Amino acid sequence: MYVRFVIAKRDAQSGRRQGLFYAAYEAADLGTLSADELTALDEIHEWFAKNLSEPTRASWSARPHAKGQALSWFRESAVAHISKMRALQSVLKEHGVFAEVLRTARPGYVVYEDDHQVLAYPFADTPT
Repeated sequence: MYVRFVIAKRDAQSGRRQGLFYAAYEAADLGTLSADELTALDEIHEWFAKNLSEPTRASWSARPHAKGQALSWFRESAVAHISKMRALQSVLKEHGVFAEVLRTARPGYVVYEDDHQVLAYPFADTPT
């Protein structure tokens, strides 16, 4: 199984529901987060920078300037990563940004994968 955290807002690039990382950046930019919440977000982002590989590809096409529309999913076995996402979810919830956790066995056409995540262009029946 694969897990994805999303909010109701649509992402301009993919047309799908926005993930929590982008929602966190937007919340920080609004200036409504407390100093403690900003510190928590910084710690979460630093943890992910150290513990999650940067995908080498996010588009279905291999063309150099292809639009990246693949969605990021955590493998269910990435327990520590999912726990950090729940912490991020908690901070955002305090500011009226509610996240839904999507689960699927079929994330789509995989364009990148590692031990913790897959990026996949969704199938028609993939929850997004």
